[in-house]
Amino acid sequence: MTGSSDKLPPHSDQLSDEQRQAWLRDRKGCLIGRQLADVYGFKVGDVLPLRGTIFPGTWEFVVRGIFEGSDETKVTRQMMFHWDYLNETLRKTAKNRADQVGIYVVGVQTPEGAPSVARAIDATFRNSLAETLTESEQAFQLGFVAMSNEIIAAIRIVSYVVIVIILAVMANTMAMSARERIAEYATLKALGFGPRFIALLIFGESAVICVLGGGLAILAMPYVADAFKHFAGEYFPIFEVSGLTLALQAACALVVAVAAAVVPAVRAGKTPIVQGLRAIG
Repeated sequence: MTGSSDKLPPHSDQLSDEQRQAWLRDRKGCLIGRQLADVYGFKVGDVLPLRGTIFPGTWEFVVRGIFEGSDETKVTRQMMFHWDYLNETLRKTAKNRADQVGIYVVGVQTPEGAPSVARAIDATFRNSLAETLTESEQAFQLGFVAMSNEIIAAIRIVSYVVIVIILAVMANTMAMSARERIAEYATLKALGFGPRFIALLIFGESAVICVLGGGLAILAMPYVADAFKHFAGEYFPIFEVSGLTLALQAACALVVAVAAAVVPAVRAGKTPIVQGLRAIG
């Protein structure tokens, strides 16, 4: 949620003139991003009563416009309203919190000029009662992501646990499959096929299973990532699937395939022919 002055908000080029003027005329008016509107079904003209926590009380806003992102990578899960509406109410309920601004958004003509503008702003307010820290929008968003390190660490731990569980399930599957085919492997040995050939059969079966499972996961990953970005893009705006991630998925599938087939392959190769022919799966 973002407060705004009477100046036009970001993404204003994706907002119709009619909605823009309606928002400027209404002190309680607000603008809703398309992604946020789609999630909650907001429409132009809806009245939104919000119960404040940082700013206590019930705040009523009227949706005067829905803005679009300039492209699919833009996060539009935002609500923008007039800072004056908030400030006037605070003057009556919490005077010590009125007439204050926490964040300013400054536009620059070219990305190359951003560092010099940031240094000039910080130099202007250095050693004052309100020193500033000017940074790019990406760095600002990464600051929120950095605060989620514990969540990310927990996700990593869960990922490792899932890999171990998958390895255990796969190993159990291959062990059961090899045990049920002991007689078949013994027959192949009697026909002249060596332990290496038996081991290759088991490794091949394990590889096929893991390639199918891993391949389906890799194919589904971009769609899952898009869904995650749609619902949680506001909190993880830089979330995307890189080629390295897909390569690591393929490597994990290969490791699981090899590790799951090692023990069944060794046991099948060492089982004597007579004992194998007498075995019952």
